[in-house]
Amino acid sequence: MTLAFPDVSRSPLVDLLSLGGRRAVVTGAAQGLGKAIALRLAEAGADLLLVDLDAAAADAAAAEISSRFGVTARGFRTDVSNSAEVTAAADEAVAVLGGIDIWVNNAGIFPNVPVLDLPDDMWEQVFAVNTRGVFLGAREAGRRMADAGHGGVIVNIVSTAGFRVAFPGMAAYVASKHAVRGLTKSLAVDLAPLGIRVLGVAPSFVPTEGNIAAAEAATQAAAEHGIEIPPLDVMTSSRIGRLGTPDDIARVVLFAASDLSVVMTGSTLLADAGETL
Repeated sequence: MTLAFPDVSRSPLVDLLSLGGRRAVVTGAAQGLGKAIALRLAEAGADLLLVDLDAAAADAAAAEISSRFGVTARGFRTDVSNSAEVTAAADEAVAVLGGIDIWVNNAGIFPNVPVLDLPDDMWEQVFAVNTRGVFLGAREAGRRMADAGHGGVIVNIVSTAGFRVAFPGMAAYVASKHAVRGLTKSLAVDLAPLGIRVLGVAPSFVPTEGNIAAAEAATQAAAEHGIEIPPLDVMTSSRIGRLGTPDDIARVVLFAASDLSVVMTGSTLLADAGETL
């Protein structure tokens, strides 16, 4: 059976933005961009499973979100590169929340190694987390959504690295994010008949705990190889006079997950402050 996306033309704006009654999974949700996304989805009314490698941090973030917004929120430890663990996370969401309506593939890693020094295992790890993790999350979310017969939305966090190369030493990361951008399109084609939309959101560099640590490590590694990387405050060609914040990106994800964007699937939305112009 093919499900048509609903026509929401007559819906009031407050209903289009509301996620009340919907169940969302966010990966890499214990801090930074993932937590900011979870906060906005919860504010819009969604119940949440916060997936992260750091179980304690995920539990703490879930407790904060539940207290602030009165929604159901749980943490769940998951390695997104592990098929069995992603399946377990999807099963947990169904058990705890009652189903899955929204799945946000946010977890990712950001190493910097010049290509001639890039070891096989690091290349494979980047693709395991950044690309296979997106595939596994989308597959398991899609299966649960299809079984429920009500459609849903999958949002993949891409990166401006899915469009361009900002500086040297990023071969694995750039390749993995180009792959996610292409995967987003293919998932949209496969899942549209099931009423499932798939969108990408591509942020430029946003100063989160993880990104700052990764950028500092990349700068140090590059310096050891005689490569100069711009400092954090000029890493992006922002046209808005500042770097983006995690909440700037979270609001775009909220748009993608809500009925405001119901006519969209397969696109990757650039949330880049004009960086890629």
